Order: sequence, then C-alpha cells, then structure tokens
Amino acid sequence: MAKEKTVYVCSDCGGNSPKWLGKCPACNAWNTLIESVAENPAAVKNRFASLAKTTEIATLGDIDAVDMARTPTGHEELDRVLGGGMVEGGVVLIGGDPGIGKSTLLLQALDSLQRSGQHTLYVTGEESGAQVALRARRLGLDGSHVKVLAEIQLEKILATLENTRPDIAVIDSIQTVYSDQLSSAPGSVAQVRECAAHLTRAAKASGVSIVLVGHVTKEGALAGPRVLEHMVDTVLYFEGDTHSSFRLVRAIKNRFGAVNEIGVFAMTEKGLKGVSNPSAIFLSQHPEPVPGSCVMVTLEGTRPLLVEIQALVDSGGPSPRRLSVGLDRDRLAMLLAVLHRHAGVACMDQDVFVNAVGGVRISEPAADLAVLLAITSSLRGKPLPKGFFAFGEVGLAGEVRPAPRGQERLREAAKLGFSVALVPKANAPKKAIEGLTIHAVDRVEQAMELVRSLG
Repeated sequence: MAKEKTVYVCSDCGGNSPKWLGKCPACNAWNTLIESVAENPAAVKNRFASLAKTTEIATLGDIDAVDMARTPTGHEELDRVLGGGMVEGGVVLIGGDPGIGKSTLLLQALDSLQRSGQHTLYVTGEESGAQVALRARRLGLDGSHVKVLAEIQLEKILATLENTRPDIAVIDSIQTVYSDQLSSAPGSVAQVRECAAHLTRAAKASGVSIVLVGHVTKEGALAGPRVLEHMVDTVLYFEGDTHSSFRLVRAIKNRFGAVNEIGVFAMTEKGLKGVSNPSAIFLSQHPEPVPGSCVMVTLEGTRPLLVEIQALVDSGGPSPRRLSVGLDRDRLAMLLAVLHRHAGVACMDQDVFVNAVGGVRISEPAADLAVLLAITSSLRGKPLPKGFFAFGEVGLAGEVRPAPRGQERLREAAKLGFSVALVPKANAPKKAIEGLTIHAVDRVEQAMELVRSLG
C-alpha cells in the first residue's frame, strides 16, 4: 500500500510546506507548522463549485435594494448590539472565554424567537441533545420547542438546513464542524475556513440567519484564521470577569449596524438578563464623596455610560509604579507628564494606580480629564464635589480638547442626577441644561484651579 503523502500546514495562516521548518515561509510565524495528510487533488477539484454563482453585471442605481428587515430576539441588550435584531441571511460570529455564557444566551434567544413564531434550529457539536435539554430546564425554558441537532459533519448540517428551512440557526461551535472534503481534523485552519465559507454561502442563498459560536485563544482572540471574521456580517465578543455576575457583549464588526455597541447582561440562576441602566454597575455607591474618585461619561457605540474612575496615589520607592486597569497604561504615563509640566503637580516619587470601576475597558481619550482629576484628588486627599463629573481629551501641550457628542453625554449625566460638570470649552452647550452647572475650560491648569475653588 502506497504511503500517504504528508504536508506541513501553518496553524496561523494556512500556508503549507513540503517539509518541516521552524518558521512558516508564508507568514514568518515560528513553530506553527503542523504535519497533516496532503489532499487528493482529484477529490477536491470541484469542492468550490457550489460557491461560484454566475451573475450578470448590474448598475448600482438599477439594483432594487430595501432596508433589511429585523427580527427581534426578545433580548433588548442583544438586539442593541446586533443593530436591532437578526437579519435575514445574516451571519453572526460570537466569541468569548469558556463558560462566560455564549451558549446560555443563544439558547435563551432561540427560545424567545421560537415562542414568537420563528422556526429555530440549535446545532450542537460540543454537547449531546440531553445536555442541551438539561441546560434549558436549568434556565427555566420548560416545554421549549427549539429543535436540536447534535452533529459535527458539515454536509449533514447543510442538508438539514436545506430540508428544514429554519429562520434562525445556531452552530455551536464552528471549531467542532468538519467537512468530508478535507482530511484535516476539526478545528484546523483549513476546516474552520472551509466550513465557515459553506455555511455563509448557505445563509446568503437560503435566507437563513446563522449564528456561529467561536472559540477564543488564551490571548482572547478568536481561534482560527482571521479570514473567519472577514467572511461573516457581524462579530460579537463576550467580555467580563467570570468571577463577576456582569457580562458585556461588544460588537467589533457589524455590516447592518453600529460597531463598538455594547450590551450589558447580568448572570442569574435563570440565565442572562439584560441590564437596563448599566451606568449603575460602573458607579460605586459612596454615601459621601471620597478622594481619588471622578465620574466620567463615555460613549459605547450610541450609548452614553457613566463610569467611575478611581485613582490611588501613594508614596513609592526609588522606582515608582504606574498601573492602570481598564485604561491604557502608556496614556497614563503621558497624562502624568502633562500634569507635572502644565499644572505643576508632580508624582515622580509616587506610586499611581488607576482603575475603571465595574470591569469596563475605556479606550477613548475623553477619559483623560477625569483621570487627571482623580489623581490630583487622591494626591491632595480631598474629594471632588458631590454630583461632579468630567470628560475631555488632554493634549501634550496642556490643552483640553472636545469629546464627540458632548451634548448627549451631558444630558445622560443630568438624567441620572449629576449636577456639576467640568467639560472642554467646545462642548459647552449654548442652552442651559436644567439642574446642571457646567464649567468649561480649555487648559489643564484652568481645570485644576477650578477644582481647587470648588473643593
């Protein structure tokens, strides 16, 4: 019997080499070449034929296009992240750490969709049907009519989709699915790419909305080739500490809605429940103002959120530490330099710790002013006034730059009972906002002097 020919395939990019090499010749990654059996050219020659559809050239103005109809999932926070609900023929990829709640949320969403009259299908490759049923009962989904298929072979899944024609189907997870056309193991780069391509084409051709669950690596990125995220219409990431009861679902890509939108959920005994007022999570409940605390208004997609920034400045040793949780550490070092140079506040011999309450991650520069005020409040040992909040970007020259959509931020804070605002001059509203005293500055030193006078 002839020996099977082997080839070495890169687990990062999918490139191959006839012999083992320490470095992949395609992407230059080290130690990523894995031995696998070479494909039979005769067997795989026509496997992409079903993906190549012949169409005529058309002018954009002549193409009939209507807004995509949305199917609400029954979970307001999930609908917010999706851009309003599930889209016919749309493909959603959702990833997150093990045990964070991906399967739980999708099972709840399928049950709500089924109860509203949608035809649903849950394809599980990691659990048996009995395990899924037990989880449904734990979540209180008694008598659910969601159809379940325990299958990992792509061809059988596609045949089931063709025969049953569900409105929404969940594939849990894409890393467990394999195609008979390839000899590599499930979860390999080639299998993930091939299976995702066929499922995406099936969704577009039949109008079935498909949700793919994706595993993540220990670094937190979706496992498999990056092309997986390019194929799908929407990419969602589950975030949050498994020790906390709160979870964030963030949209990284969305062809049918806003990106960077977040949904906030609380994990309960009956599954994940949407949090209607997420600002309450990110604000500590202090009976009286405390030093080192400043509230800011951040934007996550279209939603303004109030987040408390906490700072602790303590005497350090010969090499003081700068540590930030939820904020960029390099930006913290830059802000400390601006604080020293332009406001005369030195922290060179002090340890500086900064934290965003509630486990939220803030990437926008509008947090700069709140970080500086929290640091100076901790250094002086004096709290900021009750009902105080601030936002604004700080430049290296000491200027305070405006934040986008400042009016929405101010209105959200006023709605939640905050009364004193420190904002960039360009964000100061022309009309007064009821119950809100607004102080506008355009320099860091002005902000520090104003806070001292308020304190």
